[in-house]
Amino acid sequence: MTAPTGEIYRIDWVPGTDVLHGTCHCGREHTAQDPVEMWEWMLAHPQGHVSDDEPRGGGS
Repeated sequence: MTAPTGEIYRIDWVPGTDVLHGTCHCGREHTAQDPVEMWEWMLAHPQGHVSDDEPRGGGS
């Protein structure tokens, strides 16, 4: 899915679980079971990324 600004947000379902794995356009990653929680985390960029599961890259 692309946002109006052309940023790419990706959410994958982890097979065999109820877990969603999301990757923000900035490269940060997050896991959650609730789709609403996942979208709120992504759309809160960058404020929502304070408590990331796994930061990636050189930071944002």
